[in-house]
Amino acid sequence: MTWIASADHKEGRFSPNGLGIDRRFTPQISLCSGATLRRGTLMLETRMSPTAKPQVLFAFNRTFPQSRSFSIQAIPGGGVTLVHNDNGDICHATLRWRGSGRADVVRISFSWDTETKWAQLSLERPEETTVTSIQVPHDNPLYIQDLHDVILAKGDRTFSNDAVFVALSDEIEPVGPMPTLSLNTPVATPQGHQQIQHLERGDTINTATKGVIPVLQRITRTVPALGSFAPIRLRAPYFGLLEDIIVAPDQRLVIRGSDVEYLFGQEAVLVPARHLVNGFAARYEPTGPTISYTHLLLPEHETLSAAGSSFESLYIGRIRRKQDQLNASLLSHFQRNGLPEHGKPVFPILKAFEAVTLADQRAA
Repeated sequence: MTWIASADHKEGRFSPNGLGIDRRFTPQISLCSGATLRRGTLMLETRMSPTAKPQVLFAFNRTFPQSRSFSIQAIPGGGVTLVHNDNGDICHATLRWRGSGRADVVRISFSWDTETKWAQLSLERPEETTVTSIQVPHDNPLYIQDLHDVILAKGDRTFSNDAVFVALSDEIEPVGPMPTLSLNTPVATPQGHQQIQHLERGDTINTATKGVIPVLQRITRTVPALGSFAPIRLRAPYFGLLEDIIVAPDQRLVIRGSDVEYLFGQEAVLVPARHLVNGFAARYEPTGPTISYTHLLLPEHETLSAAGSSFESLYIGRIRRKQDQLNASLLSHFQRNGLPEHGKPVFPILKAFEAVTLADQRAA
């Protein structure tokens, strides 16, 4: 998989050779006039404000030498509509989604393969594990020059203020469960701490409550280092860490203590790293345009120990019962019968204001 472009409201990047750690020695695409991207994924992360009016989130329009346009817009009642016009040949798809009544951040992925006349429109909430997808009859390729211009803010482009980032890959990108730990995260094993990137199926690790257990799988993915993928540095000695580690914003820490029991009436709580960013204990980490994350799949969603602190392992719910979602995920090449089923997390997941309350209590 190669990410070849990304943009937010600060800057845009477009490289035929690939971005950051995805960069290749040779161009992956051609910028020649008329060249098309016959297979790929356009990913848009955006806030979905509860509004009664349609809102164009991302769009471009070209009138010469042919009439071509592409748009993704939010629709009233929850959902998105995609319209692709290739000189009068129009592809239209609507994906309904039930929002929560507040400004939600969602990740929209449009993937296509014109050789098989297949396309898929997917919507995910980074803070949750649900994925909503529909198949889209589609055999019109996207022109690389159009994609180049819209990423670099040339020509007739709409990029809503609610949009967080847009990125382009030349492959069908997976949706669903995501890894959230940096490759060099030290994980406790019976042989001592080992970097997570060196652990494989059948290796064993130490857990806080279940003792020594086997690793079922390890999954890795390279993503744009933007939005819900932007790396966060958790700093020692906060959170019981023995050294700094880098995590994705949705990686959850398992936090225990008397203050947790007092404030929430629970033995432990799960706190997404994004809620802990305060400039000193946790802060966003400057990096290149892409970053690789990895994670461990464990039998019963056990807690793993990394750098002296406790972290949630990869949560996949009951995805093996949903063949379409499984096929579209990073788990697709694993045997379905070998995947576990994870019930709901045992501990409650703190919201942003609850995490701030806990942090203030510990700082007092």
